[in-house]
Amino acid sequence: MDTHLTRTSRWVADELLGGRPASRAGAPDLHVTEARATDGDDRLLAAYRQLRRAVFCREQGLFADSVTADLDDHDADPRTVVLLAHDGAGRLLGGVRLGPAVPDSPDVGWWTGSRLVVAPGARSRAGVRVGAALVRAACARAETAGALRFDADVQVRNAALFTRLGWEQVRHTEIAGVAHLRMRWPITRVRALATATKAPLGALLGPLGPNGFIGDDGAPVPGSDLVACCDAIVPAMVERDPEWAGWAGVLVNVNDLAAMGAAPIGLLDALGARDASFAHRVLSGVRAAADAYGVPLLGGHTQLDVPAALSLTALGRTAHPVPGGGGRPGHRIRLTTDLGGGWRPGYGGRQWDSTTTRSRAELSAMVGAIGPAAAHRPAAAKDVSMAGIAGTLGMLAEASGTGAVLDVAAVPRPDDASVGDWFTCFPGFGLLTADAPGAPAPQAGPAVSAVCGELVDGTGVRLRWPDGELTEAAPGPVTGMGQAGVAR
Repeated sequence: MDTHLTRTSRWVADELLGGRPASRAGAPDLHVTEARATDGDDRLLAAYRQLRRAVFCREQGLFADSVTADLDDHDADPRTVVLLAHDGAGRLLGGVRLGPAVPDSPDVGWWTGSRLVVAPGARSRAGVRVGAALVRAACARAETAGALRFDADVQVRNAALFTRLGWEQVRHTEIAGVAHLRMRWPITRVRALATATKAPLGALLGPLGPNGFIGDDGAPVPGSDLVACCDAIVPAMVERDPEWAGWAGVLVNVNDLAAMGAAPIGLLDALGARDASFAHRVLSGVRAAADAYGVPLLGGHTQLDVPAALSLTALGRTAHPVPGGGGRPGHRIRLTTDLGGGWRPGYGGRQWDSTTTRSRAELSAMVGAIGPAAAHRPAAAKDVSMAGIAGTLGMLAEASGTGAVLDVAAVPRPDDASVGDWFTCFPGFGLLTADAPGAPAPQAGPAVSAVCGELVDGTGVRLRWPDGELTEAAPGPVTGMGQAGVAR
């Protein structure tokens, strides 16, 4: 079977279908193309509608036999995608539609698939499994759109196909008087990120940190009001984008201090570079960010003729550090984040840049949101790190000895970011806090703030959807470093 793109496709079909299968002599091609459900000029889409009527209305009797009997609001939603399978001669073999679960409502990362249909003459073609190919393509397409939940109501007789493809059974349902099964494609994007970035920490570090601050992004220096933080930038990023790496090195350290409720007072850098010219580019980014935040660069170390490497240490002051593990069951989770800016060029879907366009006053307001001068300081806080929103929440919950539930629709999110991307990216400024119900929001200048979940008994992080359904995002514990203990 030869699977390839057509000019209307927006993704590589071979990759979405799990790689190109070995072809069989004489087996017909299978082409997968994409159309919008509202595209009235698409010939294959019109053929798909006719096939739906032939199968669902006439063959199966699920709906009355009319042109519009099996149409619903999803067909009128311009976001609904239809995947169309056809052979090399352009004959339609089947199709499936997918899109946001609730038409005419915001896309919160919950998608559904429906109206999967295969032409009678294509159901037994040697070497061509049209239904399976369409289901696989639909799963990949939903994930590409940033969905973190993908459901389908499947006729009971077809459930075995979905099970073989890796879908999970949720519950029994009924459509048009016919028994169906609600099936769910397991999207593991959040779990995979948390596992890749944080799971090894427990075995490597153990319960590292002062009592009450185990696993925190900074450490109170014993016998003082100082807080010290240290963070490094991935070497590949330093090589690829040295100025941005320098800026980001300051950014992540200042954010660590902000999460501890400390006011930054100075930075130290350690830089490795292949030559002086490259070192200058990195340090230009460091200096620009330090100036933007108003934090002095106190010194550091520079080594030339070595592979690229950058780490910074930040120092801050507070008499009362905010722990990452101070939460308790019943505490409300709040995300305070800056929605300004956009995706950093070259890092779409991974790094959100809201800081390079902010003034010093705006940056200072965000950094000081729960700092020494703040009117209220929460029980627990962590800045959103490489583990993303849900993964970082899992770290806060683990340090607090709890689990967490995150309300997907309540999480503040930029218009230009899908739920999947936003939940797994590194935002310019993102602060997760846990506090008693009714606690005031941090005053964070241009950042927005919203209650979007709560800490609960148990472990891990679950996502709560608008229909009340809960799905697992990150199983606990995230790091294995354990509960933070009680601050002295």
